[in-house]
Amino acid sequence: MGDTALETLLRRDRVIVVAALVTLTAISWLYILWLASAMDMAGPPAPSASMDMGSGMDMDMPMDMPADKPMTMGAQQGAMASMAGAVAAPWSATTFAYALVMWAVMMVGMMVPSATPMILLYARVGRKAAQQGKPFAATGFFAAGYLSAWILFALVAVLGQWLLDRALLLTPALASASAVLSGIVLTAVGLFQFTPLKDRCLSQCQAPLLFIQSHGGFRREAGGAFGLGVRHGLYCVGCCWALMALLFVGGVMNVLWIAAIAIFVLAEKVVPGGRILSRIAGAALVLAGLWQLMALL
Repeated sequence: MGDTALETLLRRDRVIVVAALVTLTAISWLYILWLASAMDMAGPPAPSASMDMGSGMDMDMPMDMPADKPMTMGAQQGAMASMAGAVAAPWSATTFAYALVMWAVMMVGMMVPSATPMILLYARVGRKAAQQGKPFAATGFFAAGYLSAWILFALVAVLGQWLLDRALLLTPALASASAVLSGIVLTAVGLFQFTPLKDRCLSQCQAPLLFIQSHGGFRREAGGAFGLGVRHGLYCVGCCWALMALLFVGGVMNVLWIAAIAIFVLAEKVVPGGRILSRIAGAALVLAGLWQLMALL
């Protein structure tokens, strides 16, 4: 009976893993939607802050506004109001914390779908190993390592957001306030799509089994599985970090823009001919960037 129960559990592990990934992704997207809604609600004071970025009076007006928001929206929406009006006030530790959570959850929601084939492969091989009496570390350790790489990227993204914010290059909606910045980012991201680094990292993400074979195979201990997940995550960061920079062009809290990038990342990794798709997108981004810059002349 014990063997039968074990076999039943092993047969269902794929369903369990898929359910866990779907749940994690759904929760992340619900949080993103809630966050975008909270920022919309915190938005009324923002227009006065962005009407004249150069005037000293504008630098004072929003400093009063976010302070009033917590009285009517609660502490969490007050923190989002602070982020929305960050062009006017220094970031606090709370602002940094909320920004880090925002980016981390957003990365989970965007990247888990494209990582699912790799995680399911790990779970399948783990099931076979368990049936042979040679189990290795649970799939969760590998997935945790993968997501840790993206959380580290989220920290870098927060620092980038802070720098752009200090330079007054972001709107209250966390989109580029400069046509020059938008043109440069679009062009740079487009050119990155043609680089050897992009090719190498994308190839590792497109072929999960090849990645496993070229990095010493699966790990039996939890630490090794976690480290393997981190390494795979870093390859994915290397492949997609530039695409994430596009969030600053269309708006970090623009849900449609987030979804479009996430869909492209997934297609780039799982659709046959994903490399061609990457180059087509790169050419389109370069043209869009140059058009944006030339329009300023």
